[in-house]
Amino acid sequence: MNQFRGIILEGYSNAGKTSVLKSLKQLQAVDDYAERSIVVLSEHYSQIIHRANGELRTLNQKEHIQLLKDRVTMLKKLSDWEKELGQQQRSKGIFFILEKFHLNHRVAFSDSELYEVKQIELDLFEMGARCALLTISPETVEKRIKSRNPEEWAEKSAEEIKTACDLLIKQQHKLRRQARQSIIPTIEVNTDNKDWDAYAKKIYFFN
Repeated sequence: MNQFRGIILEGYSNAGKTSVLKSLKQLQAVDDYAERSIVVLSEHYSQIIHRANGELRTLNQKEHIQLLKDRVTMLKKLSDWEKELGQQQRSKGIFFILEKFHLNHRVAFSDSELYEVKQIELDLFEMGARCALLTISPETVEKRIKSRNPEEWAEKSAEEIKTACDLLIKQQHKLRRQARQSIIPTIEVNTDNKDWDAYAKKIYFFN
């Protein structure tokens, strides 16, 4: 029996990762056959941009690879500990959710050698990871980005809004392209309707 089962949530800003993550946790909690141990790491533990001492800092490729490796190693150590205690069958293994992980890296460093992130993907694949890429339709993008901070967007020009929309659409295309090149099975979920529970169910049972 695989000691792991996991979901990686990917998607550009405003795609609904936080809302889907919340629904996934609720769904797993009421699943009588689910693992008793669950590890959830939000994007703050794996993304490339970090806030340190009040200032935003962008990790370089080497730093981000090490960050991803550390997170995967942590999961492996938890499984090793479980095996050492002889609790594996009782606990049904470990269920994990990671937010903004391998595809985030692939897009940020697409012009570089991606050998190391491919090795990380192989580890995740062997740990039962599946990826969900959350996307928004082009005609919905402007409404979605304005919904988060309407007061802030009300002060922006039409050109600034268009630039933000174009960037989101462009990044989605990059994420799709990188997902096709990854060994990790990926399902794309359009979140236009904001039906978070339905999306979570689709992702949770994606095999």
